[in-house]
Amino acid sequence: MQVKIFSKNGSETSSTIELNPNVFEVEISEGSVYYALNNELANRRVGTACTKTRAEVNYSNNKPFKQKGTGNARRGDPKSPVLVGGGTIFGPRPRDYSYKLPKKVKRSAFRSLLSSAVKENRLTVLEDFDIESGKTKDMANIVEKFSTNKERTVVIISDDHTLIRRSSANIPYLHVLAYNKLSAKELFYGKKILVLESAVNNLNKFYDDNVNVEGAEE
Repeated sequence: MQVKIFSKNGSETSSTIELNPNVFEVEISEGSVYYALNNELANRRVGTACTKTRAEVNYSNNKPFKQKGTGNARRGDPKSPVLVGGGTIFGPRPRDYSYKLPKKVKRSAFRSLLSSAVKENRLTVLEDFDIESGKTKDMANIVEKFSTNKERTVVIISDDHTLIRRSSANIPYLHVLAYNKLSAKELFYGKKILVLESAVNNLNKFYDDNVNVEGAEE
């Protein structure tokens, strides 16, 4: 599929670029997207929630009142879970929610998300550019040419592009991703996806299973 390349000023150029059909025109796998989203969200969970059991509550071990003659239930100590301020039964404990998703499922999800973006006309290819000043306002001016009303926007770059990352850091609705470190969550919820021309060439090779690329994402 041939698509037009836009300049950073928002105007069409006379150039076009080929989108690899094995990456940008695949059958959308909703299952793979679902698993990739769940995996990312689970891996982001901190898992530090913690409650104290009756063994950890800072109370005295003395009996609160005598065993017989009061008419009340027998109490061994005030740390019982049925008393106010006592320990918690089966409460949350620190744990690791992260898990590893199979490589093929993850790659299938990214291909499906990219194909979905093309199908829904959410993906735009830009000629390579850099933000020489590194200023936020310069990056915001470029993004506003393609994303109206400050919609959630994703920019996919080909390499580090330090100045682009720096100038995008303070724009809350903008997320910058490297072509080999995509995020299923950002691609799924992004209203506009801007891909640099050099990043398209890398994506064409990196996510095509028929091409053997070193450092393929696991």
